[in-house]
Amino acid sequence: MGILDHIIAEGETIQKFIPQRSPMIMVEKLHMAEGGKTISSLLVKQENIFCKNGFFEEPGLIENIAQTAALGVGFAYSNESKNIPTGYIGAVQKLNIYKLPEINKTIITEVNVEHQVFNTTLINGKITCDDKVIADCTMKIFLEEKK
Repeated sequence: MGILDHIIAEGETIQKFIPQRSPMIMVEKLHMAEGGKTISSLLVKQENIFCKNGFFEEPGLIENIAQTAALGVGFAYSNESKNIPTGYIGAVQKLNIYKLPEINKTIITEVNVEHQVFNTTLINGKITCDDKVIADCTMKIFLEEKK
């Protein structure tokens, strides 16, 4: 059984863990969220707002990494019965986009937390498609705790 066969959350359940709403949801399934590592997947569909000329474009890839990070945080907070914070991208660094995925392809995104100090988290994100890395970056995310 591979990681994609293990589904923690999908569909409308995903919306419990992230602040985005349609048409801005760029994660479809949560496969893993533990130990600072989160894995999500997304089937790229033609109607996605970041698809153009048959491809999922750069802003969608960046948003997908950010939402995968948010998904991991939201899932962890939910398990602890805490209010889920809102995250904001503070910086995107070392961004490499090697290839844009075509529509009807599934992308798999892995986010690893590298450092967390107060409300600032530094993550590494990597997106694969057809077992090839198509994008990676580091991202600084700020969390706003809800009271």
